[in-house]
Amino acid sequence: MGRIIGIDYGRKRLGLAITDPMQIIASPLTTMNPAEFETFMADYIKKEAVESFVIGFPMQLDNTPSESMKDLVPFVKRLKKLFPQIPVYSVDERFTSVMAQRAIIDGGVKKQDRREKALVDKISATLILRSFLENRAFYMKNTNMG
Repeated sequence: MGRIIGIDYGRKRLGLAITDPMQIIASPLTTMNPAEFETFMADYIKKEAVESFVIGFPMQLDNTPSESMKDLVPFVKRLKKLFPQIPVYSVDERFTSVMAQRAIIDGGVKKQDRREKALVDKISATLILRSFLENRAFYMKNTNMG
């Protein structure tokens, strides 16, 4: 059984999260510039088996894609081209940044450290991945992108 990678996509930063080998626990992995992702993931896949990618899809409250979807679609196409053997699933990411910020505050992170946007991105990726794990059957049936 391979790990599952959660991705919180942003034009400036990607937040990544990972499951344990048994796919039970979602944990923050790292943040990076999107330009670094291909190299990072190619190296990571050489060391660890990756079963699937789960990417947060930015939706508006009326269930229409948000403006940032125009940047995400090319990223997903590139991801599927680079790693065709690894399925890509999408998860509605509405409110993950707000929930991540709340989790950081509730976790007792100092105010100065809460300003670090990379921390929010990692936690958001973890929340996206956790949502996938909790509703795996639904997402695998309804959101497989290839």
